[in-house]
Amino acid sequence: MPISRTTAGGLLLCRAEPLAARPAAHLLRIRLLLAPAGGWTVLVPEVKPWLDGEETVAEVLCGWGSAVAVGTNWPVLSLWWEGGRTGFALSSGFRRTAAYAWDARGGPAGGPDAMRTLAARLGLDPVLDLEELERLTRPAGDPAVDGEARLLALIALLARAGLALPAGLSPGEPADRLREAARVAPGAEAVEWSGWRDAVRAELDAVEDGPLGPWVRGPKARLLGAAQLAAGAPLLLWAAHRRSPAWATAGAALLAQGTLSLTYARPRRRGRPEA
Repeated sequence: MPISRTTAGGLLLCRAEPLAARPAAHLLRIRLLLAPAGGWTVLVPEVKPWLDGEETVAEVLCGWGSAVAVGTNWPVLSLWWEGGRTGFALSSGFRRTAAYAWDARGGPAGGPDAMRTLAARLGLDPVLDLEELERLTRPAGDPAVDGEARLLALIALLARAGLALPAGLSPGEPADRLREAARVAPGAEAVEWSGWRDAVRAELDAVEDGPLGPWVRGPKARLLGAAQLAAGAPLLLWAAHRRSPAWATAGAALLAQGTLSLTYARPRRRGRPEA
């Protein structure tokens, strides 16, 4: 059955374990449910800002995904469905977002390089997997291959990269049903903004306890922090001009991540013995 407006919703899929995804999700300052998904992390929003504002589901999910991707330095795939249409946006650090969409009949709409970018950034097979991805960009010859079927085919392909969505978290489901399924998923936890003190604590705990890579330590932490601050400030201004809550959230998360990166780098630098 084609996806209708009443079943509008979306998911965020982070190509990282929950330990790495949690701090950035926390800084979005929205209520989320987070659950392991086979080496990935699935993030299910408990809020539906697309019902009250002027932004579409695609715009809201893309803004959130961009903020989480910059905050974790891992790719984030935003999946969305609304009014019969479906699609995805792949965010990866400060690199350009790759997006693709399908109409209610499964007709493709997107850039020619989106699937190639998706395969490269997610570590998929550049021959076999890419060939299957490119099939999703061809006009649907079967009436049963609608927009939802295209998105489900993408999810099935990502299983080769380790993605294992918990039961009930399937594209096309209404947002309320996704939320209920996420609540009972194994290892699920609620992520909710509770102030800057807890946000800083969560960020530092993740740095100390998990292998999050070189971007959170030493000189590279300062470089990343400066880049996040430089990107976050103009994004906030642009979001205010457009009255875009989703991109305002992304800009605020960038500023917060940049501040935390610089704050964390400073005591480490001071604690080093002099040569």
